[in-house]
Amino acid sequence: MTALEAINHLKTQMSASIIGQDTLVNRLVLVLLADGNMLLEGLPGLAKTRAIKTLAKELNCGLSRIQFTPDLLPSDITGTEIYQPDAEEKFIFQQGPIFSNLILADEINRSPAKVQSALLEAMEERQVSVAGKTYPMDPLFMVMATQNPVEQEGTYPLPEAQMDRFLMHVMIDYPDDASELAIMRLNRNEQVKAKGSSENKLDPKVIFEAREEIAKITISEAMEKYIVDIISATRHPKKYNEELAQWLDYGASPRGTIALDRSSRVHAWMEGRDFVNPDDIRAVVHDCLRHRLILSYEANAEGISADDVLDKILKEVAVLA
Repeated sequence: MTALEAINHLKTQMSASIIGQDTLVNRLVLVLLADGNMLLEGLPGLAKTRAIKTLAKELNCGLSRIQFTPDLLPSDITGTEIYQPDAEEKFIFQQGPIFSNLILADEINRSPAKVQSALLEAMEERQVSVAGKTYPMDPLFMVMATQNPVEQEGTYPLPEAQMDRFLMHVMIDYPDDASELAIMRLNRNEQVKAKGSSENKLDPKVIFEAREEIAKITISEAMEKYIVDIISATRHPKKYNEELAQWLDYGASPRGTIALDRSSRVHAWMEGRDFVNPDDIRAVVHDCLRHRLILSYEANAEGISADDVLDKILKEVAVLA
């Protein structure tokens, strides 16, 4: 079985217990293959937590769940040094839950910025520094943070610096009626456990094999220029459209460029191609950039969303052959 066939089988197994959320399954696997982190936003009960739990079961790797609450401390995430009076080394480091393969940062916006920032170094540099010492993370590492919409009571908006660390910001909505019926029947018949965990778990080394193949995906100069032009349009919207200029205060950072490049190559690989085309870029642009744009007061007043801005940019920016 090739790496692509194994990944497609993984997605099929996950979809058996996450009904009506095909986009969520696809994006979760894509971010894992891209070696990134994902912010998942949606109302309670839409299988956000179930998704990463199912991935951990099918992939046969470690999973840590961190439930973010207002009284959580940074050391509760990273770990802390413990004094051992009888030991040769008086202080030993006790690892926190961040030291695992898949990290579920559940309801991350329920904690203030001081606690949220404890994830920054681990997400960006794949290491944790405590008391002057650095501790590396496992090579297979991904943070999937979930948040309820900020309109919900008791939430804290994530700082822009932390938002930028996420490769993708994925939005999910309610399933359709047919999927809702299937979910009800699945739960009633207690089939979640039977279908949610297969006997033949995927070896994590397949993820690294897939990443090696993805690194060989070809992206032409024209596609590179297309990505750069999209990013440039978020920073200098006046060059393209006066209305865009009124909607945007700040555009995407260089991390946005890197995210588009990495995600479009993974998307092409998952589609069975060895090159990136414009459809691959357009397929991931909203999830890669919606959290990197800072909209103006005028845009917020008019009810213009980041997705609306990106739709406008895609219409204005041409693909040059």
